Amino acid sequence: MSVVLNHTIVPVTDKSAGARFFADLLGVRVREETGPFAPVQVNADLTFDFDDRHGAQPGHYAFLVDDDTFDAVLERLRRDPAIEYGSGPEHGWDRQINHLAGGRGVYVRDPDGHSYELFTTVP
Repeated sequence: MSVVLNHTIVPVTDKSAGARFFADLLGVRVREETGPFAPVQVNADLTFDFDDRHGAQPGHYAFLVDDDTFDAVLERLRRDPAIEYGSGPEHGWDRQINHLAGGRGVYVRDPDGHSYELFTTVP
C-alpha cells in the first residue's frame, strides 16, 4: 500500500468560517461537523478538518490541480477583491499568477493567515 494523506487539522479562529472560505475557494462543500471539527472533503482521499479550539496557527498548504480547477479558482479570486492572492512570496499579494516550471500557480491568503498554494505543474 502506498502512503496517502487522509486528513489534516487546520487551526483557525472560527472553524465554520475557515471551512467555508477553503471550500468556496476550491469549489467543494463543507461536510457536517464531526466532534470539534468542520470537515471539508478535498477529494476522495483527503479531508481538511478545521478546528478552532486552540486559535489560529497559520500554515502553508499546497495543491497540484488540473487546468479546469485552476481556472475555476482564479475566476472566484478575481470576483472577490477582498481575497488576497498573488504570484509568490517574493511578490506579495500582487493579484497575479506565476508560471513556474511551465505551469500556472497562485498563492491565496485566508483571513487567519494560512497560505493556500495551487499549481498546475509541480514546481
